[in-house]
Amino acid sequence: MRFQNRVLLAMLLVLPVFLAPEGRAQTKTQAPAGKSAATPEATAHKKNMDAYIALMRRDIQQEKTEVMGAMMALSAQDSAKFWPIYSEYDVELTKLNDQRVANIKEYAQHYTQLTDDEADKLIQKSLAYQKQRGELLAQTYEKVKQALGGVTAARFAMVEHQILTIIDLQILESLPVAGQSM
Repeated sequence: MRFQNRVLLAMLLVLPVFLAPEGRAQTKTQAPAGKSAATPEATAHKKNMDAYIALMRRDIQQEKTEVMGAMMALSAQDSAKFWPIYSEYDVELTKLNDQRVANIKEYAQHYTQLTDDEADKLIQKSLAYQKQRGELLAQTYEKVKQALGGVTAARFAMVEHQILTIIDLQILESLPVAGQSM
């Protein structure tokens, strides 16, 4: 329970912080024709934001791994089978989450001025992400089931789904509604 509280607290603090500044920044200026719109300040801000997001993701991944370890309660022998499967899953999930972060950034920059086509494109990307993440979880469930049995695989799937749901809720809570100001 202590680990779950830490994950919840981390998500409550982390996700709004790295999403809100991008979502509230409405200060884009048009660059003269033929010149780059990226100022040194904007470039530095983007690098700092990307570094901050990477740091927060590592912290969340660490907390998530601790929660998973505590909830799985595996023997040393089972741990030797489970953690390589989980690590492979986490690498693939991180790749998917890179797509999600890019989609969220795009949405946060344009949510007040979305056209129907842009809104549809962003939602289609979001739905594709959810589908791919569900397929990845299902594939990993099967691998864990083959290695450790159905009960352990079910425990993995349930804990992972709960963690992902908490993260999803925090992200969705942080995002403004399309077409509305914050």
